[in-house]
Amino acid sequence: MNCHPINNKLLSLLMLVGSLLTVIVSCSDKGKSKNSQSPEEGLATFKVPEGFKIELVAAEPLITSPVDMMIDENGLMYVVVMPGYPLDKSRSGKIVLLNDTDADGKMDKQTVFAEGLMLPDGIMRWKKGIIVTDAPDIFYLADTTGDGKADIKEVMLTGFALTNPQHNLNDPQYALDNWIYVAHQGSVKTQEYAKEFGDEGTEIYIPGNANSTRLPKNASGRCIRFRPDKSQLELTSSDSQFGQTFDQWGHWFGCNNSNQGYHEVIANRYFERNANLQISEASQSMSDHLKAPEVFPTTINPDRQLLTDVGVMTSGCGLTAYMADAFPAPFNQNITFIAEPVSNLVHVDVLRDSGASFVAGRIYPNKEFLTSTDAWSRPVNMYVGPDGALYVLDYYRRVIESPEWMSAEVIAEGGLYDGSDKGRIYRISPVNAEKAEWMKGLQLGASGSDELINNLANSNIWWRLNAQRLLVDRADLAAVPTLAKMATNPSAAMGRLHALWTLEGMGILTPELIANALKDTIAGIRENAVRLAELHLTSSPGLEKSLLALQNDPDAKVRFQLLLTLGFVDSHQSAKVRNQILFHDINDKWVQIAALSAPASQTASLLKVVLEKSQDHVPEYASLVQRLTNMVGASAASRDIHQLIQKATTLQIKEQSWQAPILEGLALGMKKRKVPVKIAETDQRLLIKTFFDNPSAALRQSSLQLLAVSGISNEAVKTASITRAVNITSDTSQTDEKRAEAINFLALGDPSLHVSRLEQLLVPQEQSIVQLAALRTLGRVPTNKVSEYLIAQWPALTTEIRQAAIGILMANPERVPLLIDALEKGKILTSNVGFGRSVSLMQSKDPDLRKRARLLFTKGEREAKEINKSYQASLEIVGDPIKGKQQFSRNCATCHQVRGELGLSFGPDLGTIHNWK
Repeated sequence: MNCHPINNKLLSLLMLVGSLLTVIVSCSDKGKSKNSQSPEEGLATFKVPEGFKIELVAAEPLITSPVDMMIDENGLMYVVVMPGYPLDKSRSGKIVLLNDTDADGKMDKQTVFAEGLMLPDGIMRWKKGIIVTDAPDIFYLADTTGDGKADIKEVMLTGFALTNPQHNLNDPQYALDNWIYVAHQGSVKTQEYAKEFGDEGTEIYIPGNANSTRLPKNASGRCIRFRPDKSQLELTSSDSQFGQTFDQWGHWFGCNNSNQGYHEVIANRYFERNANLQISEASQSMSDHLKAPEVFPTTINPDRQLLTDVGVMTSGCGLTAYMADAFPAPFNQNITFIAEPVSNLVHVDVLRDSGASFVAGRIYPNKEFLTSTDAWSRPVNMYVGPDGALYVLDYYRRVIESPEWMSAEVIAEGGLYDGSDKGRIYRISPVNAEKAEWMKGLQLGASGSDELINNLANSNIWWRLNAQRLLVDRADLAAVPTLAKMATNPSAAMGRLHALWTLEGMGILTPELIANALKDTIAGIRENAVRLAELHLTSSPGLEKSLLALQNDPDAKVRFQLLLTLGFVDSHQSAKVRNQILFHDINDKWVQIAALSAPASQTASLLKVVLEKSQDHVPEYASLVQRLTNMVGASAASRDIHQLIQKATTLQIKEQSWQAPILEGLALGMKKRKVPVKIAETDQRLLIKTFFDNPSAALRQSSLQLLAVSGISNEAVKTASITRAVNITSDTSQTDEKRAEAINFLALGDPSLHVSRLEQLLVPQEQSIVQLAALRTLGRVPTNKVSEYLIAQWPALTTEIRQAAIGILMANPERVPLLIDALEKGKILTSNVGFGRSVSLMQSKDPDLRKRARLLFTKGEREAKEINKSYQASLEIVGDPIKGKQQFSRNCATCHQVRGELGLSFGPDLGTIHNWK
């Protein structure tokens, strides 16, 4: 395990705290098991909530290294086997079929469906075969002879990066809208294994189809969606590391190592219509309990690696929404599960509507849905079966991390593939659940169209989605009347939803059915009807009237989708409705972005309306003004920019909340232009005057932002302005805020001319706002003398300034060796660096610096283990919570709290180390 560097010095003190004695166990080698447990022993290590049971469905030797699974319409279980993780590219990957021949609820027969795959990591049923992701390709595999073995293998898409397998394309899923979505993330450059995993991909394309769309290199690091039968291929607007999921209304959710779920709020097709819209993300992190949530494992002697953060989610994967009816409340509605293999657990959240997006909250405040005491148990993925049970794939490995992020000592010990001959699949269901009947076989694949249509209303998404896929694939025109009837069935909301998309997938959805659905009593169906109407606006323009009728819809997500869709409609009435929705929901940032995604030709008119309606007591107007002027700055002519500068800097009787945002937006937009746009000298002088003389701090700051982009073209004016700023920096009669602004202004010239003056300001006698400004400006001086000065002054720097100084030292590659030197010599403590930055240093591109950094930041761990040896006897003592609290109050509370209670929050909250037990 890697003890958090900032906590190393606390270990001996914590051992005195009676109620916290057990925290040192995991930093100890005592009882550390290097042996796996049998499947039966492993089953006994799990803990699930009251009312649930966990059963073993499959285990070694029948199954090994499982990472994904799928149950088809005939009741066949396909499992993706990937023993090659982390470094083996010898094509040991397989797809196996598992069967339960004696109907005891446990698989007992294996058939190798396909082998010779490199690092397969995802599977989906398609046509008469399966789709498998195996970077750099997506394959279609099929068995045409009925022997359970694939005899067709075709490349559907290719060009994806082959880097760290944790980040390769994965998890293909057939979605409500009849597209296949593939989770994907940008390539991760390797420092240690470039030969094995240095392929960063090419354009993504359909082999043999010269007319197909070609996506940018490695899909620009985003997820993709495609329709093989129509040769359609598109980028989404988000990425996802391993796993993705949808809710019942088709909203997409992704995840990554430290984020248990984010919602793609705006699809890529809306961004593509306005190239001037500048946004940094299209997804909303949903967690209300931190982006990297605290986790509560029960693992005995956990084995964590070099770059593994402690106490929080660090390996989130396999995100799965539960959309069935078998689980009891509160686990039966708006639930997502995510695996956390490093901590040997599965986390659960409940989703709540929040405007255009969602908020995810815990069901349990201090425990997880599934935990294991076995450090080898590695849940990596989940699947909701036709029985409504949750199937958990346990990769079961001693080590789950890539050696890229491991210490040299651990790699030298071997064990990277310990457990590759093992693997388990578990079934979690209510305690009174019957055996999984689907294991005896299913008849859905042989069902007629009427029966499939009935299953569109099933309460379990497995049945609904498979029925929809089969109906779309068959394209049985005789089923259209029955489908149309289901699309208007008042007693089957899910049936109506899936019937509409089934008809759309077959290419025969009528405008009349869409118009009817726009009036549905269920908000989710109205929202989907708006999406469907969007697809038919060109052929059925009459739908615009039906869409406009939803302008006052009571549901936020319906209004939001309407705003997005109407961006494709160029009419006065449509613009009026869009503005109405925008100002009704202006407090939702996603509504603002949706409004701005309309074609750029509408930007100027919208800005005019926003400025007219702006209200000082509603801060969202200011953010909207900034977004709009960002677009102006990125594309407009000098004349338009001049007019906005004049408007923003004109003295008002009362400062207007939109003035500073105008300049901020222009600065952001102009900074991104490939071809710079010139600001007239008169405007530059106006900005300088505003900076020095305007009473508004916000306007002064935004003027400086814009000057930093445009520069000051007149050297005489520039020199005079900098001289004035220099005078302000030493004028103690000025406010600290004004002095800090003047210090920042010096960066417009040559800051190296003012080093001595700036160094004099970097003292505890000055307020932090002044010191930080001096530090930022010093950071722009290219020589290493400033860095050497910071290191020499380190003992005199406050904690806040030290944190900023670490950032300055790490911002320039030439300064990093100086930082490493200082750390090695003890001039700077490793605890000053922080976990995130220590990870960055341990991933340095320079092999020597990387090695030195890893030695530095694992030194504390090695020392801790030695300290712990001398305290082993204390582990036998029974802790006394009352005495422990007294010890904490005397020795720890001056710097630390435990979960926000007692003490002072100067150092780390010791409650975050609960998982060291």
